Amino acid sequence: MLINADFSLRATVTPTDYRWVASPQPGVERVMLDRVGEEIARATSLVRYARNSSFPPHQHPGGEEILVIEGVFSDEQGDYPAGWYLRNPPGSSHSPRSRQGAVILVKLCQMHSEDSQSVRIDSGDPLNWNFVGGRVTCTLFSGNNEHVSM
Repeated sequence: MLINADFSLRATVTPTDYRWVASPQPGVERVMLDRVGEEIARATSLVRYARNSSFPPHQHPGGEEILVIEGVFSDEQGDYPAGWYLRNPPGSSHSPRSRQGAVILVKLCQMHSEDSQSVRIDSGDPLNWNFVGGRVTCTLFSGNNEHVSM
């Protein structure tokens, strides 16, 4: 499956374009923003968890980045309300779920194979924001020729 797969081109997806598609797990839907591959893919998606929905334990061979947009997203490491950024390195695994429901932005299979750093950052904490280069930013990750910030 190829969705917005030419990364040299700008892609715009507005809320009126959203097409929520059922995932393999009941109560979990997604809007595919970009995708190269089938169920295991390099992908960027909005994922919506209904109340008390979950995924069974699974691995992320190419890593995973999550930004919690709404509700509370949970896994074995904790509960993450809106504003949290999670970075699970290649080879990591987890059992994601949400008791109250959540909407998250997820990026899969886009990390350097040698990346081994797990990250948990609350972007709602003012201490995580700094004035850098004339702007206020929240650095989420920096390493392996990659810099992620808000």
